[in-house]
Formats: sequence, C-alpha cells, structure tokens
Amino acid sequence: MMNFTEIQEQARQEWDSLQSGSVPVIAVGTATCGRSAGALGVVQAFEEEMSEKGVEAHIVEVGCIGPCYAEPLVNITKPGRATVAYKNVTKKMVTEIVDNYLKGDDPLPHYTLGSFGEGTVENIPRILDTPSFKPQERRVFRNCGVIDPTNINHYIANEGYNGLSKALTMTQSEVVEEMKKSGLRGRGGGGFPAGRKWEAGLNAEGDQKYVVCNADEGDPGAFMDRAVIEGDPHSVLEGMIIAGYAIGADTGYIYVRAEYPLAIRRLERAIEQAHEKGFLGNNILGTDFSFDINIFPGAGAFVCGESTALTLSIEGKRGMPRVAPRPRTTEQGLYDKPTLLNNVKTFSSAPMIITRGAEWFASIGTEKSTGTAIFALTGKVNNCGLIEVPMGITLREIIYDIGGGVADGGRFKAVQTGGPSGGCLPESLLDTPIDYDSLDEAGSIMGSGGMVVMDEKTCMVDVARYFLDFTEIESCGQCVPCRLGTKQLLDILKDICAGKGKKGDIDLLIELSQSVHGGSVCGLGQTAANPVLTTIRYFRDEFEAHINDKCCPAKVCKPLISFRILEDKCAGCTLCAKSCPVNAISGEKKEVHVIDQGLCVQCGVCMEKCPKKFSAVECLSPKLPVAPKETTEVVA
Repeated sequence: MMNFTEIQEQARQEWDSLQSGSVPVIAVGTATCGRSAGALGVVQAFEEEMSEKGVEAHIVEVGCIGPCYAEPLVNITKPGRATVAYKNVTKKMVTEIVDNYLKGDDPLPHYTLGSFGEGTVENIPRILDTPSFKPQERRVFRNCGVIDPTNINHYIANEGYNGLSKALTMTQSEVVEEMKKSGLRGRGGGGFPAGRKWEAGLNAEGDQKYVVCNADEGDPGAFMDRAVIEGDPHSVLEGMIIAGYAIGADTGYIYVRAEYPLAIRRLERAIEQAHEKGFLGNNILGTDFSFDINIFPGAGAFVCGESTALTLSIEGKRGMPRVAPRPRTTEQGLYDKPTLLNNVKTFSSAPMIITRGAEWFASIGTEKSTGTAIFALTGKVNNCGLIEVPMGITLREIIYDIGGGVADGGRFKAVQTGGPSGGCLPESLLDTPIDYDSLDEAGSIMGSGGMVVMDEKTCMVDVARYFLDFTEIESCGQCVPCRLGTKQLLDILKDICAGKGKKGDIDLLIELSQSVHGGSVCGLGQTAANPVLTTIRYFRDEFEAHINDKCCPAKVCKPLISFRILEDKCAGCTLCAKSCPVNAISGEKKEVHVIDQGLCVQCGVCMEKCPKKFSAVECLSPKLPVAPKETTEVVA
C-alpha cells in the first residue's frame, strides 16, 4: 500500500489535471436541495446539449454551495478564467449557456450569481465582494460545492487527511491539548467545550471505547449536517478517526437520520474509499492504530439527539434519555463503555484544527465562542439557504446583509434561533452578537443552527403553539413534567389562539414553563418552553390582545378573524365566489358580493384570488359577528 505522501501526490495530479486542464469544468450542485430544484435534469441537459453540439467539458456533481434560493446552481470554469456561477438554472438556460459561453465568449451576466477565483469577468460582480457573501467565512463548508464528494482524491488534494497524518505523529495528549486550545465548542447545540470532552474520553478507564457522531438532525427547517455529509463526507470521517486516536477508541458509529438517503449513500461510499486508501481499518497509515466506522440509520425521533437516548437507540433499545443522576457518556455511554459523542460540524472542524493549528482556528470568533457558526437561514427572508459566519456577527448583519432583508418588502418582527428549543427575539435585539453566551442571555440558544425570520404577518402566539406542538409530539413520555407539562402548555396556547383564552393564562404559562424546565430529565423538556417564555417576554401585548380583546393583531388565528368584501371596491368579477370552497360568497356578476360569515371558514382564498387592482377583500380581527338566521313563525 502507498504511503501518505504517495497518496497525496496521486490525488493532487488528478485534481490539477481537472482544474488546469484544457477543457471547461461544469460543477453542478446536486445535493438534496439542488435535486429538489431540478439539478439532475440540468446535468442531463448539459450532457445532451454538449453531445449534440460537440462541446467537450467535464461535468462534476458537487455538494450544496449554500444559497438555496438560487438553486439549481452551476459553476463553470473555463481554462485560465475566473469561475462563473449561474443561478436558478433551467434546461432552457442550459442551451443558451452552451451556445453563448461554452461555444462562444458571452457569459450571459443576467443569468449569473457572480464570479470567484482568480481574475474577473466583465459585468459580473465577484461573489465574495457582494453583501450576501462578504461577511461569510467558509471553513466547515470549505469543500462543499467545490469537490466531488464521491471522489476521495478531490478531498485529499484539498488538505484532506492531512490532519490525520499529522495527528498520528503526535501523542494522544498533544492532540487533545490542541483541541482544547482551539476553544471549539460542540456544534450540536449544547456548546460544551469539545477539547474538554475529548480529554474526558482519553482519561476514561476501559478496554473498549467508542466514538459516535450525532447526525440526527431533527430541528424543523435545519439541514446543515445533511449538507456537510452530502458535500464533504470525508471531513466527518477524518474528524472521527482523529478523535478515535486521541481517546484510544477503535470503533465509531454515525447515527444519521434514515430520511437522509443521499447522505447515507455518501457516507457508505466514503467509508469504502477510506478503507481502500488505508485511512480506516487495521494499522492506519502504517501505525499500530486501528479504527473502523459503522453507519446506524435513526428512525427520526427528535429525542434521540440527546446523547444517552442516541446510544441506547444504537444498542437496539428504545431511544429514551437515561434517568438522572446519570454518568456522562464519556464515562458510560454506548454499551456502557466510555463514548465520545460529538456533532457532524464538530468532527468536521477537527481536521482543520490539527492541520492548521489551534491559534488559526481561534483567530476568528469571540473569546468564548471561537471559529464559525453555521445556520440554515429560512423563513421570511429574501436569501434563504446555508450560511457560515464568524462567531460574534450580529443578527442584523445576517438578516439584512447576508439574507438580503425581509421578503416581499415586509417589516421584520422576530427571529427564532436554536430550533424548537430556541427562543424568539424581537427587533430591539437585532444587534445581539451570535455566540453561545449572548443568545443565552437573550433567552434563546445557539442550538444546532436553525434560524427562522418572521415578518409582521406572523402571530407570535401561533408561533409558540407551533413549536410546542412539535416538542409535545416528540417527547418520549418518560418524565411527567415533560410528558404532561408540554401537553398542558399546548392546550392553553391552543385555547388562546381559538379565542378561548382566560385571564391568568399568561401567568399560568410562565409558571408551567418554569416547572417543565426545572423538572424534566433531558434537554428536550428543559428547553421546550423557550419559545413560550420568549414570546411572552418580548410580545406579551399579542397574548393580551388574544385573551382580552379576542383579537389576533397579525390576523393569523382563524377563530379570531373574518373576511369582508368592500362595497366601494368590489367590481363583481365573481372570482372570489367561484374560488370559495364552501360557497360562502354570493352576488351576481358586476354586482357587489357578500360573504356569509356563518359559512366562511377563514381560508383566505377570496383575498388571494381577488385581483390586486381591486383589492376588494379585507381581513379583520376581532371576528365579525354572525348575522342571525331569519326564522319563519309556524302557525298551528
């Protein structure tokens, strides 16, 4: 078997041949997000167009590039030129790109997102100089959208497995010390210092130890871990192998959601390739260190993101957190053996730290939160997608610079960070720095990286109800405070949204939330009430309006709203009446229409279908009274 220097040389030759060759390279983002937007059809279109027109180019399928709002994304690099990134590519656009840029010299600037790499392209801005990308720092995402994730040589040619090679020349304690000096905190949500956890794993006594990667990404709207695995799986494997060496483990498990079939295929292929190159298996790179990795598909239970529930699930048992007091997983984890458990992004960061050093890693971020943070930026924001930013950047910079502001010209109302266990922060806190301590002080959490932007059309009471509905369903039911407490919180919130709220409900919600937080066994229950507490803390007036005035200020809660047709604007076009699913709208053509409030189900289709030039339908809250039905007296 070749030594590492020979493996590197072979990989670099292949990479250089691709990047510095005589034909263009077409990189298409075909991760799950790209595929859902039609990326595979774009790949096929390029193949067919080039075959038909005799154009030669290399097509490389790469991972998620980040700006999901621009999918499908295609990067084209012509020899000696800067790379041109095309957005929202369709099959029709493929024909134009082949004809005008691959065969000619017109890059079609109106189709582009920007350019990057050496040099510039006329009339196309450099991506890294644009507001959306300038504040970002791609470290964990360093290879995503750049390399073919199914080709290990692409990874090796870009510093891949350098960290492992270097770590094997260091003592276990030296590796752990480097991790400690980096200041890396667990990226799975808890934010516990990774180096200290690795140190505990090294110091744990036992003839058998395990390394476990938590890829059970269960937060609604979060897909950061999936993107890393689909776009750069070897970075996760390398981090796990380094961790195995550091603590003295010989077996690793990746607990990944079964709903991520592409990510699982990427991991299977990467593990196979790592075995072929000698990075996994016995006597890795000629040393006496041996390590192997297994994939365990999870069944989709949110609670299995908790460490003890996750390890029990791998053992084939029901995924429920161990009852406190319980030992740390580094002392007694998988199969009751010392287990080091970290998140995908944490393991992906380890190779960089060992390769480039702890000081390099800590050169960005804050004193207590070093490095970068990755977020899935979603909701009412123009530029949805995955972003990687230095710790310490503000919410305002993320939403208005990177995110491009609130969608459809709306007004910002709140941002929710940390997934269903996080909190909702108002406009007054937009200058809050993104780091573990600042978000905690504001009442939210970093979490695994979900970030949902909300506008003035969002009802904060309904938001709290939505997230409680999720956590109540996902509760394993083991402890009473979580099992019954979340149910009680949800019932009260449902009543408030339905106009059945009572005086004292707000205080009861706060009291219940504190009880659930203090009495629950695991992090799911302990953080479940965060959305309730923060929405009351920052948007109490909305709760009071729902309870006291039976009014939903955002006009979202159906039992508290009505739709009415304005007499002076209705042109009698009949579109609303034809679209109403319950025939609640009456009126002849070119006559003013009327909504029967007794039949209306508040679906809003009438407002949606009414032409904007008329805007004859308005939404009201509180709810309009229902006219009494006329009755005919029966004479005996």
